[in-house]
Amino acid sequence: MDAHGFRADAAARRSRREDRRALLPAGNARLSGARCDRPRGAPPSGELLRLFHSQASRAGGREAEERITRRTREWLDAEHRIAGDVEARLREALDALDPGDPPLVPTHGDWQPRNWLVDGDEVRVIDFGRFAFRAAATDLAWLAAQEWRESPVCEEAFLDGYGGDPRHPEHWLLVRLREAIGTAVWAFQVGDANFEAQGHRMIAEILEEL
Repeated sequence: MDAHGFRADAAARRSRREDRRALLPAGNARLSGARCDRPRGAPPSGELLRLFHSQASRAGGREAEERITRRTREWLDAEHRIAGDVEARLREALDALDPGDPPLVPTHGDWQPRNWLVDGDEVRVIDFGRFAFRAAATDLAWLAAQEWRESPVCEEAFLDGYGGDPRHPEHWLLVRLREAIGTAVWAFQVGDANFEAQGHRMIAEILEEL
């Protein structure tokens, strides 16, 4: 792992062994508008994330999940513009949803197209500022909130590259709920109205599923 990113050469993605050799520190690269809703020409984000996640695995998932949920409750304790009745439902959901005990793997923390750089047949991933050992499903949250919402075929292509679906239904709801709350509250605090609106939209969509 390297804070400056890692890269995968398309020509070297023919086997798992070659894939692992392709994970190399990346220097500067040009952002070339990489997107995840074009399966035929998009970066192999599922393959890359599978490789990244497969580097290590740790126990202690339930404790880690509980820490993240506590942090989410702290977001709700802070100043925000979430309606009182909505906040009450969110707190109930945080208490009720069981995260299980998922294995902890290296996660990027912001896995989405803006952090994929393409240079010819080479894909590089940048911005590891939110790196931590978490449940694998947490790295899918922003794809689901944005790219996959607009283009379901993108989700299918990603999971095909990943080699399966790391999400458990109840835990996945909790992952998305925490991300939505954090987005709405943080964006309000920094004055980003558009991002705050996205957080409220995410909250509304998740509450409809509960």
